[in-house]
Amino acid sequence: MSMHFSEIAEQALADGVICAGDVLALRRAGWANGQIDPDQADVIFAINHKLNHPSAEWTDFFVEAIGEYVVNQLEPCGYITEANGDWLIAHIEHDGRLHSLTELELLVRVFEKATQVPEALRAYALAQIEQTVLTGEGPTRCGGELGKGNVTDAEARIMRRVLFASGSERPAGVSRREAELLFRIKDETLAGTNAPEWKRLFVQGVGNYLQGFTLHSPLSRERAAQLESFMNDNSSSVGRFMVRAGRAIGTPNRAGVVFGRKQAPVHLETLVETARQVTQDEKVWLEERIEANGQVDEYDQALLEFLAEDGYAH
Repeated sequence: MSMHFSEIAEQALADGVICAGDVLALRRAGWANGQIDPDQADVIFAINHKLNHPSAEWTDFFVEAIGEYVVNQLEPCGYITEANGDWLIAHIEHDGRLHSLTELELLVRVFEKATQVPEALRAYALAQIEQTVLTGEGPTRCGGELGKGNVTDAEARIMRRVLFASGSERPAGVSRREAELLFRIKDETLAGTNAPEWKRLFVQGVGNYLQGFTLHSPLSRERAAQLESFMNDNSSSVGRFMVRAGRAIGTPNRAGVVFGRKQAPVHLETLVETARQVTQDEKVWLEERIEANGQVDEYDQALLEFLAEDGYAH
């Protein structure tokens, strides 16, 4: 670690402030050749933990430098080993929590750049994404805001980047665990003022899992285009289906719950039967997810509408 890099780092650690000029100097002193050594990586994390309000310049440097170090400098290049994943988690959890949105952005970057990440890091990243979406507040690196209790456009974009990243559990597709994450967030933010992009992501994500996972391959370009077209369709036929769906599956049973394990309505089975390449196990899974909050909400209806569309049922 060069003396100049060390001096700048010590000053930043002392006063908890780092300006754009300092970031530029760190780039020149410690990353002139595009390489970060282990000591520098430790110091960069230490500086980040000291910053209460990281600047855009610092965030860019932090994400680029540590992301490059973890993905392309630690062996094997492009693959995150268990040990390297543990190193990353330990540095993020230095103070017992994900310190700032810079570290969330770092996790997203690693998922986007890595060919493969270990199970522990995947589970950790998904937990941090969920926690941040449900409780986080403040501006994001790429514009937009995090909002507690609702899903903003910025949060939906963050989730989309992770779910469809090359290092995700199912690259270019959504796994069961990731689909369950979408359902949990949906149930916990029903009362919030959610961005339209969130409903699109929910339907696309869960629909991708149900109709693509059985083949263990991502949706085709044509199928993805169909899904996008469906979500953008405001025609009267879609509206008529929503009315039919509401009448068919919106009536509570005696316990006041729309779906019950003992009285599973025929209507749900009829709708889900039409889903393309949905297995019996996935049908049970879907019914359980919809039952979880005791109602068929607008997101469930939009998902069922997509699955039941005649044009996609064959």
